[in-house]
Amino acid sequence: MIKITDSNFAAEIENSDRPCVIDLYADWCMPCKMLAPVLDELESEYPDIKFCKVNVDESPAVARAFGVSSIPMVALVKDGTFLDASVGFVPKATLAALIGKTFNK
Repeated sequence: MIKITDSNFAAEIENSDRPCVIDLYADWCMPCKMLAPVLDELESEYPDIKFCKVNVDESPAVARAFGVSSIPMVALVKDGTFLDASVGFVPKATLAALIGKTFNK
């Protein structure tokens, strides 16, 4: 998973040639820790999608750009455009369905 910060957000997300699944999390957040292995599994199942992580405490500008008010938040972006999101811990099947619906996979 690619670590996204305020400084590399434009290059990695806004200018990405692939759809992006972005995990907005914090190190102290237990649901975030529970979601991490789910996203790791999905990353291996969707090699044509870029999976990224953003620590909201370390990258507040990115968190503001997505309007994060609760974490974990998984944002789906394509061609630099925010398309959809999931907030809170959700099962793998729920995220897979969201990815499939949003990116037509």
